[in-house]
Amino acid sequence: MTPSNGARAAAVAILDAVLGEGKTLAQVLEENGFLRNLSSADRARAQRLAVQVIRVLEPIERLLTPLLRKSPPLHVMNILRLATLERSLGEASYGVVNEAVALARIGKRSQHLAGMVNAVLRALAEPVVLAGPAQMMPRWLRQPLVHAYGRDAVSMIETVHASAPPTDLTLRGDAQIDGAKVLPTGSLRLHDGGQISALAGFEAGAFWVQDAAAALAVPLLGDVTGARVLDICAAPGGKTMQLASRGADVTALDISGPRMAKLQQNLARTGLKASCVVDDGLTYRSEKLFDAILLDAPCSATGTIRRHPELPYLKDGSEIAALVALQARLIDHALTLLAPNGRMVFATCSLLPAEGEEQLDAMLARHSTLKVIPPQIAGIDPAWITPKGALRLRPDYWADLGGMDGFFMVCVQKQ
Repeated sequence: MTPSNGARAAAVAILDAVLGEGKTLAQVLEENGFLRNLSSADRARAQRLAVQVIRVLEPIERLLTPLLRKSPPLHVMNILRLATLERSLGEASYGVVNEAVALARIGKRSQHLAGMVNAVLRALAEPVVLAGPAQMMPRWLRQPLVHAYGRDAVSMIETVHASAPPTDLTLRGDAQIDGAKVLPTGSLRLHDGGQISALAGFEAGAFWVQDAAAALAVPLLGDVTGARVLDICAAPGGKTMQLASRGADVTALDISGPRMAKLQQNLARTGLKASCVVDDGLTYRSEKLFDAILLDAPCSATGTIRRHPELPYLKDGSEIAALVALQARLIDHALTLLAPNGRMVFATCSLLPAEGEEQLDAMLARHSTLKVIPPQIAGIDPAWITPKGALRLRPDYWADLGGMDGFFMVCVQKQ
């Protein structure tokens, strides 16, 4: 098998695991069985191809379906999907078709369909163009978003989801990254970042990867110099490092030991300091109250589909009610750890109002002593601020710059 086909075989294996076994990309990459023997370049290529197939699954199938008498087994369909994507990206037709056929000939489950793979791919019109509307979100997600933001906004969100997102960096100090664009809020954006660990300044801890939207939660707290700050659900540590770099005395709390280990690695690389605690955010106690708290709560992660396009295929919305209840419990417990006049930022990487605007309404109804502190952050669009003074961030914002993750975040003060 050629190195290029090794990457293609791995990409198909990733698609089989995600679309057939319901695994997340993170789970597949962690298990890593079929990726271990590939070079780092081929591993990256396999992941990039598989993720992009998932992003544009519907446009791919609009081309393939008329050419299929019946739907083939998933493994063979994934070979066809991958080859169609590569053809649309301008790869040479001859090579793509031949290597797709070679993939089909490997293994008893697909070798008898190698001729069909050849025929279907050769029947695709040249050039292969993935036209038509972008891939739609599933009904359980799309319907409440249309109700909240309107059809045009949701269609634009889906358009942003279809493209590979850029890489955003948060800088420590005055570091510079060649080729990076400075966004209005101060994050740096790389549209072709390559291997992040190879960038100048990485080993010295001059920056870390953090979506520009996620990077706005810490500034919502205002000046944290010298403040005792609790970062709940802290791993993998982007916000912890932001807080520490701004002079806060940070306690980073996370229920996951392995995720906390990753946070500690990030702190070691950057030379930043925080007290790391593995504990449950629902039961954690402290002898001394905190001046500020950042609660980036567990949520549906529907704001991160541009980075995790498999999520709509793995969820059905049935978990939302339990997540909303968990968020409310975390909010209530976090407030018992907050000093009088202290500030708390509640954030979720969700597009759903149930995990944002509605959660804020319920919080204010339960806690009459809370006051919303409107955002005072340079570079944000006033249209992002909700009538209650929270930040609602969506993937279609900065669409011309590459979009951003979807977030809800709000700062409240304990009177």
